[in-house]
Amino acid sequence: MSDDMHLHNLPPAHKAFHDRILGFIPRERVFLGPFHALALGDDASFYRLVPKIVVKVRDAREVAWLLRAASDAKVAVTFRTAGTSLSGQALTDSVLVYLAGHFRGLRIHPGAGSVSIEPGVIGAHANVALAPHGRKIGPDPASISACMIGGIAANNSSGMCCGTAENSYKTVESAKLVFIDGDSLDTADPVSRARFAVTHAALLAELAAIRAEILADAALAERIRRKFKIKNTTGYSINAFVDFEDPFAILLHLIIGSEGTLAFIAEVTYRTVVEHPFKASSLMIYPGIADACRATMALKSGAVSAVELMDRASLRSVEDKPGMPAYLKGLGEDAAAILVEVRGADKAELLARIDGALSRVAGIEPVFPLLFLDKKDDYEKLWNIRRGLFTSVGGARKPGSAVIIEDVVFPIEHLAEGTVELQRLMARHGFAEGIIFGHALEGNLHFVFCPDFADAESVARYRDLIDEVTQMVVGRYDGSLKGEHGTGRNMAPFVEMEWGRTAYALMRRLKAAFDPDNLLNPGVILTDDPQVHMKNLKSLPQVNPLIDPCIECGYCESVCPSRNVTTTPRQRITLQRHMARVAAEGGKAEFDAFHKDYEYFGNQTCAADGLCATVCPVGVDTGVFTKDYRRRESTARGRRIGRFVADHYGLVTSVARQGLWLSNAVHNLLGTRAMTAMTHTLRRFSGGLVPFWTPYAPKAAPGIRLRDTVRGKGRQVVYFPSCTTRSMGPAALDPDQRGLFEATMSVLAKAGFDVVFPEGMKELCCGLTLESKGMHDDAARKSAELEAALRKVSGNGAIPILCDASPCLYAMRCKMEPGLRLHEPVEFIHDYCLEHLDVTPLAETVALHVSCTSVKMGLSAKFEALARACAREVVVPRGIHCCGFAGDRGFFYPELNAAALADLRPQLPASTTSGYCNSRTCEIGLSYHAGVPYQSVVYLVDRASCGKA
Repeated sequence: MSDDMHLHNLPPAHKAFHDRILGFIPRERVFLGPFHALALGDDASFYRLVPKIVVKVRDAREVAWLLRAASDAKVAVTFRTAGTSLSGQALTDSVLVYLAGHFRGLRIHPGAGSVSIEPGVIGAHANVALAPHGRKIGPDPASISACMIGGIAANNSSGMCCGTAENSYKTVESAKLVFIDGDSLDTADPVSRARFAVTHAALLAELAAIRAEILADAALAERIRRKFKIKNTTGYSINAFVDFEDPFAILLHLIIGSEGTLAFIAEVTYRTVVEHPFKASSLMIYPGIADACRATMALKSGAVSAVELMDRASLRSVEDKPGMPAYLKGLGEDAAAILVEVRGADKAELLARIDGALSRVAGIEPVFPLLFLDKKDDYEKLWNIRRGLFTSVGGARKPGSAVIIEDVVFPIEHLAEGTVELQRLMARHGFAEGIIFGHALEGNLHFVFCPDFADAESVARYRDLIDEVTQMVVGRYDGSLKGEHGTGRNMAPFVEMEWGRTAYALMRRLKAAFDPDNLLNPGVILTDDPQVHMKNLKSLPQVNPLIDPCIECGYCESVCPSRNVTTTPRQRITLQRHMARVAAEGGKAEFDAFHKDYEYFGNQTCAADGLCATVCPVGVDTGVFTKDYRRRESTARGRRIGRFVADHYGLVTSVARQGLWLSNAVHNLLGTRAMTAMTHTLRRFSGGLVPFWTPYAPKAAPGIRLRDTVRGKGRQVVYFPSCTTRSMGPAALDPDQRGLFEATMSVLAKAGFDVVFPEGMKELCCGLTLESKGMHDDAARKSAELEAALRKVSGNGAIPILCDASPCLYAMRCKMEPGLRLHEPVEFIHDYCLEHLDVTPLAETVALHVSCTSVKMGLSAKFEALARACAREVVVPRGIHCCGFAGDRGFFYPELNAAALADLRPQLPASTTSGYCNSRTCEIGLSYHAGVPYQSVVYLVDRASCGKA
C-alpha cells in the first residue's frame, strides 16, 4: 500500500498533523503504514501498540515545531529513545517521536564535576567519555550499555549501586525542556527562567499551590518523605514538593521520572560521581533468606557499593552454566546468597572497607567462609552469576512465552518476609520457573517469570498474580510497586492504591498543569482504565528456533550497522513474528505486503555480522537467522549459480581479479571524477546491479607464487591466503602498494617461520561468501574441502594455520571440527611472532578498526595491543562496531556502509595518516568514509618491525 493510501486511512486529526509537519520535517523521516510503524514502535515491554505516524526528529527545534502541531491538532505524542524500558511507557497508537540516532551531544564541564548530555546518548557512552577523568554519571541501570539518557532521566532509572543517593533525581543539575505548547526552558539560564516565569506563570503558580497544600498536610508530607527513602518510581516524583522551595527546582525534579508525560527533555546536566578504581567482591552464601537479609541490613550501615540478593531458585537457574562454581549445585533448598561489592580510591581504602564489611556480618553464620576477591578476572566470575540470572530464565523458557521482570521494593526490615511471600505467590499462580533477585541494600527485588500471553489461562494467572502482589507490597508492607523500571502502563492502575486518594489527586493536578489536553504520553503513569495493564499484551509467535528466544529487549540495536538506515535485529524479529501470525491467520494480502517490504528493509540490508549476539541476553544471532532466511528464500536459479561458483572457484576468482584489473585500467584512463560519474550513472540505470565504485576500490591482486619456504629455525606455519587476498590488491590511494600476500610473507620471514601451503589452493574456499547468500550446502562442501586440505598439510593440526582474513578464519572456526589450530593475523602475530621481532613504534597517528569477527573471537584487546606496539598514537573511534560493508554488500547497498560509518571521520584527528583492519572488504568502506587509507594490520607490523638478530 502506498503512503497516499496510508495517509487516506489516517483519522482527520492525524492527517492534519501529518500535513503540517511536512512543512518542517522531510518526508523521508515521516513513516506511515503498518510495516514501519510496527518495526519502529516496538519496545522491551510486554505490550504492543502500533503508532499511526512515526517521526524521526534531529534537534530540539524540530521537537518544538512538532509539539505545536500536535497541540493544535489535539494529537497525542510519545517520545522514544532506545526503547529498552519495561513498563510500556514508550509505546503509543498515536504519534511516536523517534530520537535514536540523533540528539547525541555531550559536553564535559571544566573539572568533570558535571556533564551535559542530550537524550540520544547511550548511558555507557557517557561513562566512557567521563572515564579518563575518574568520573561517571550516577544512575546505573542494568541496561546502561543500550539505554539512552532520555530514558534514564525520564524513568529515573537506577541499578545495582546508585541507590537513591546517586540516581537522576539526586544528581540532576539542570535541563533544557520543551513543553506541549512548543515553548522551551533552560533551567540553568536566568534569562530563560525569567521569560518562562512570565509566559507560564499559571503553571508555576499551580506548582506553588500544590506545594503549599502538601506542606499544610503534615501526614502527607511525612508519608512522601518516608516513601522516597526507599526506591520509588510509582507515580510522579512528588518528593520535589517537599525537597525544594524554588519553583524551577520543583519543576526540574518533577520532570525526572515523569516518563515523557510532562515535557520533552532536550538536554540534562548531571553532577558526576567518582568512579573508584579499586574494587573487590564477595559471594556470601547463607542457609536461608532470613540470614542473607540480616547480613544485608548489617552491611547497609557500612561503606559497601552494592549488595545483590539471589534466592535459591536464582542460583539453581545458573548452576549448570559454563564457568559457574561447582559448589552451587550442593546448596540446600533454602539457601540464599548476597553478592557484595566494595570500592576504594586506593588499595588501603579498599582493604579497610573489606575489613569493615566482614566485621559487620561476623555474627551471621555463612555456608562457606567469607572471602573478598580483588582481581578483576576473579570478581567478574562472581558477577557473571548475577548477570546470568535473567539470561538463564529467558533462554530456557517455553517457546512463545514472554519473560517478565517485575520490580518491587520493600522497606529493608521486611525484605526477608517480602521475598518469601513473592516465592509463595509465584508458585501458587503456576510460575514455577520464577526467580527472585535484586538490589538488597535498597529493598529492591526483581522477580522473573514467563507467562504465555497467547494463552488465556496463562493471562488469567498473570493478572491474579499481579493483583495479589500489589495488595501484598502496598497493603502489607507499604512498599513501592515500582523501584526503577517506571510506572508505565504496567502499574498505572495501581498508583492510587499505593499513594492514596489525596496524593493521587495532586498528581492529576500537576499533569493537567503541564499538559492540559493530556497529549503527552496519555495512559502512562495516570490512567482512567483500571485494566490498561492487561490490554495490548504482546504475544510472541514461534518463527524459527534461531530467533524464538528473543525477548525484544533492544540491547542489540546499539551495535547494529543498519540501525539508522533500515531496521535492527529486534525490529527484524518483530516483523518476522507479525508475518508468522498473519500467515497463521490466513492474511495472505498483508503477509505478501510485509514480505515484499522485508526483502530490502529486513533481508538485503542486514550485514549478518552477528555482533547482536555478543550483547543479547539470550544469545540470539540475527545474522545467522538472516543467512538461514536467505537459504529458504533462494531461487532455483540462485542455487544453480551457487553450485557453479563452488564447482569452479578458481575460475570465478580469476574472473573477479580480471574485472578489478579492468576497473582500474578504466579509472586510470578516465580519472577519478569521470569514473565516479560514469559508474554512479550506470548503477542508477541498472537498478543497482552495477557495484558502487569509490577511489578506494581495490586493484587486481598481484600474482602470487605459493612456494613452501624453509628457514630452519624450527617454527612452522600453514598459510592459507584468503580469496580476497588472491583477487583483491591494494587501492590506488593506498600507501603500501604490495599485495597482502607479500606483506604477510615478509612478516613471517622476519619472525623466522617456515611457510607451507595447502594443495589445490586455486579451488579452496572457506565457504563464507556462499553461506552469506544462503547457499548453505555449497558453503558446507567448500568448507569440508578446505578442512581436508588443511588437516593434510598441518599434520592434523600439529602445525598452526594462518588465514589472512578475519571473517574467513571465523567461518573456519565455526564450521571445522576441533583439532586445527586456526588463527587470523592479529592473533597469530601477537601470540607467535612478536617475541621473534624487534618492534619500533612508528611516530604516527593511526586509526584502528576491530572487525566484527575479531570482536566475536575475543581479539579486541590483542588487536589494540598489537597496534600500540607498532605506533605511538592509536585512535579507536567510539561507537563504530560493524563497518556495514558485509562482504560484498557495501558494493550493492552502500547506504548500509555509509550509515554504519557516519561517525567515523569526525573522530579521527587531523594527524591521522592511515588506518588498519584485518578484512579487505571492510578496508574499502573504511577508507572511503574516513578519508584515510585503511589496510591490513599486517602492513603496520611489517613497517614497524625487523627480525631479531
